[in-house]
Amino acid sequence: MEVIEAIRGRASTRAFLDQPVDKEVIQEILDVARWSPSGANTQPWQVAVVTGEAKRKLGDAMVEACVERREVNSDYNYYADRFPEVYRERQVACGYALYSALGIERSDREARMEQWLRNFHGFGAPTELLFFLDSVLAKGSWIDIGLFLQSVMLAARSYGLETCPQASFADYPDIVREHLGYPESTLVVCGVAIGYPDPSDPVNNYRTERDPVEGFTRWLD
Repeated sequence: MEVIEAIRGRASTRAFLDQPVDKEVIQEILDVARWSPSGANTQPWQVAVVTGEAKRKLGDAMVEACVERREVNSDYNYYADRFPEVYRERQVACGYALYSALGIERSDREARMEQWLRNFHGFGAPTELLFFLDSVLAKGSWIDIGLFLQSVMLAARSYGLETCPQASFADYPDIVREHLGYPESTLVVCGVAIGYPDPSDPVNNYRTERDPVEGFTRWLD
């Protein structure tokens, strides 16, 4: 798959086939992604590949915490406390597109919660990747791990796989660290569900809009 096609066609996949991904394939994807750029070649990313019983137990613990409404204690703030209107409009449109594809009404809180909880089991993907940073690192390393994440997701498409990046796994970092054996000095950045997509599921057949180049670019001569 060509790079441009991989970028244009990438979308957050929320329904996967019950088909395992070979360990060798994940190894090859990470082997490609490790060539991502980083400041002064620091390569700050850390990755846990979680499958099988370990994945189930982590997902169950995250679901339990969410259902019990335990306080979210992320290692960082993903979203601003208050969005300027242009960003808020995009956020609302994204949620509307998702729940419309699923046939879930805005008023159906129970169904919306059920869909949210599916996050923690990777929407049925056989493999969950968890991404970490050392807490002593500064903001530049967050840019670096973002570049690494994009490389992982694009490389996955070359193997017929799709992904869903998930900030939800950062909601309860202590649970992630406890289950996966990471020290408190390691920050939980996000998860990425990875597997073979289910093309028949309607949740995989909608797309969000993107602002045209003219909306975010200035040309200066």
